[in-house]
Amino acid sequence: MSVQQVLFDAPGPRARRNILIGNIVGVLVVLGILAWVVSALADKGQLTGSMWSPFLESRTWEFFILPGLLNTLKAAGISIVTSVLFGLIFGVGRLSHAAPIRWFAGLVVEVLRAVPVLLMMIFFWLALGSSGAVQPQDAPLIAVIIALTLYNGSVIAELVRSGVHGLPKGQREAGMAIGLTRNQSLRSIEVPQALIAMLPALISQFVVILKDSALGFIITYPELLQFTRRLGVGEGNVIPSLFVAAAIFIAINFALSTLATRLSTLLSFRTKGRKPAAKGAIAMDAAST
Repeated sequence: MSVQQVLFDAPGPRARRNILIGNIVGVLVVLGILAWVVSALADKGQLTGSMWSPFLESRTWEFFILPGLLNTLKAAGISIVTSVLFGLIFGVGRLSHAAPIRWFAGLVVEVLRAVPVLLMMIFFWLALGSSGAVQPQDAPLIAVIIALTLYNGSVIAELVRSGVHGLPKGQREAGMAIGLTRNQSLRSIEVPQALIAMLPALISQFVVILKDSALGFIITYPELLQFTRRLGVGEGNVIPSLFVAAAIFIAINFALSTLATRLSTLLSFRTKGRKPAAKGAIAMDAAST
């Protein structure tokens, strides 16, 4: 008997029928909402060819869509790198055997996770603008990067901590058995394995970073949403412009989600395909490197 069968009862014929009916009703409700939205847009003239024709012109992509997309990817790309670094540092700090380091890292992570990312963006934008530490035109980008780094880095730090705690205790014991200290075992054995295990969740957090970069619109950062809004105001097609921006975000996020799924499958296949190693083999490999 599998673990799943022990924890959960397999649905019977009546339960499967109810699930099927619920799925059908849910699909019909979603289709009804979509039909209502399309009908409302058609009544307002938002589906006419003149509303969508600007997106067939090269200048629209050259001066609006592509510059906004590049700025979005720029802010998100830098924030992803800095968030991972922040998360690794404070995630390892939360796992430290030194109580002051562990408490400080925990305090920083919990506080930053509780502060809304938009509030941090506005705070750093105003602080940088009033301090004169950076050029005024650079303040929005830097504020977006700092806010995304602090918020998402704290989430990644918690992922690192939970990932290491989810590993078998034998990994640390094997590392210490061959002479590694607790910190060496953490850096060389446990954290690398935890990163592989939490890879799908990590890439999902990258999707969050990409979506939250659109909040830079509030502090005048010229990202994709702001450029498409400018286009919509100029051409009188705000709703179609927002639809195009949403479609671009969906495409990028879908690509990231697909990448996460494939990487997870690949790593799972490679791990399961290996022959069972002797106790401490992983630790000895890490120590030899």
